[in-house]
Amino acid sequence: MSTRVFTSPLFLGFDHLEQMIERAAKTSSEGYPPYNIEQISATCLRITVAVAGFTMDDLQITQEDNQLVIRGRQVEDQQGRIFLHRGIAARQFQRAFVIAEGIEVRGAWLDNGLLHVDLVRPLPEAKIKTIAIRKGTGAGAALDPHRTLNGEQE
Repeated sequence: MSTRVFTSPLFLGFDHLEQMIERAAKTSSEGYPPYNIEQISATCLRITVAVAGFTMDDLQITQEDNQLVIRGRQVEDQQGRIFLHRGIAARQFQRAFVIAEGIEVRGAWLDNGLLHVDLVRPLPEAKIKTIAIRKGTGAGAALDPHRTLNGEQE
């Protein structure tokens, strides 16, 4: 079931954002591995993923467009091992986080079964742009691609 978020005519060009929200809703239903997202400061976020039993060689972090993807795959080493009970499975996973435009991955480290990924979110600069108003000769004059800003034909 898809809920359209940006149906108001006041939201122009937010199709990409709506697709990101739908993608995030699909990935949030996965429960393994558990994770936390913390705000460390006004511009820094930290994702902490519980990856007990995984080594650094078992983990991979990639940034694919606007997604941060964390993958884990354990190599099964069963030489000479006989399990009487096996409750700890060598389980692979993929956890994806949709990240906003401009957010950068600062670094990642593994400590005591927790994978930490630090992200930096730069503070947005206020952008004020004055749009020149010119006298038009007709309803389509502003959209005519052959007219320059001073109204002359190219």
